[in-house]
Amino acid sequence: MSAGQIDILVSEVGPRDGLQNVKRVMPTAIKHRWIAALAAAGLREIEVGSFVSPKLLPQMADTDEVAREARKIDGLTVLALAPNVKGAERGIAAGVHKLNFPVSASRAHSMANIRMTPEEAVEQVRQACQLRNAPPVEVGISTAFGCTIEGEVSEDWVMQLAAKLAAAGATSVGLSDSTGMANPAQVSRVLEHLAPRFPNTEWTLHTHDTRAMAIPNILAAMEMGVSHLDASIGGLGGCPFAPGASGNVCTEDLVHCLDAMGIETGIDLDALIETSKRVQEIVGRVLPGQIVKAGKWTRRYPLPDGVRERIPARA
Repeated sequence: MSAGQIDILVSEVGPRDGLQNVKRVMPTAIKHRWIAALAAAGLREIEVGSFVSPKLLPQMADTDEVAREARKIDGLTVLALAPNVKGAERGIAAGVHKLNFPVSASRAHSMANIRMTPEEAVEQVRQACQLRNAPPVEVGISTAFGCTIEGEVSEDWVMQLAAKLAAAGATSVGLSDSTGMANPAQVSRVLEHLAPRFPNTEWTLHTHDTRAMAIPNILAAMEMGVSHLDASIGGLGGCPFAPGASGNVCTEDLVHCLDAMGIETGIDLDALIETSKRVQEIVGRVLPGQIVKAGKWTRRYPLPDGVRERIPARA
């Protein structure tokens, strides 16, 4: 993989996937400022919330308002999650540019997460794609690389699901390592089998860093041509219905990695780091991201007092 060969889109999912695991409900005005800061840092696509029942996720109760406000930001693609047709109708009314549907490859996770079987979820996708004024519908195949309830997930079943979703009208399909069980060889193998079968499908990778494998998995996916990558500021996140899952890959850590490799993202890393610091203050705890703690790879430290004088001069 060489610099400039691939146009990377880092899609920020913190305001949705990140907040759904935070117990404190963030005020709407703070969400507006957070999303505006992310966009100002160069994020071109942001998942701003989820059109789910406020009883299930009170953190997402204001998604309609948040989406309408985010639509005012020039150049920003506003994305939101919808688990069913009702949620899709709310998304259309709020004017989102894209809808993201979760369809789990694990039956147990699917029932726990959205109270539907995978087949029923695919039917919801089909109906949503047929709604009047429906925006592009993206689908994330949750637990695509394994489930902490069921264990291994059949790659053949993931391929069958991808075929069903493409036939239902999904414009892009995401492979989601919801539980952080994937490894780079597995990611490469799955994409090697999937991509040739669906040449018109845009593939996205959604990773969780439960076992510190997120960035290696992303690099493996990029080698297979994947250029659309989900990430969450500070490493916020984790699926409430996937036992043992922790936060998403950290946006600023991912952007730092790509920058260090000479791969352009269009994102101002310094501005992103400052935004991550503010988010950490808002949620009131230290977040998993490493670059905020360590600084960029270009960071240099002064020598201790008295050491420089003892260093021999170069000839």
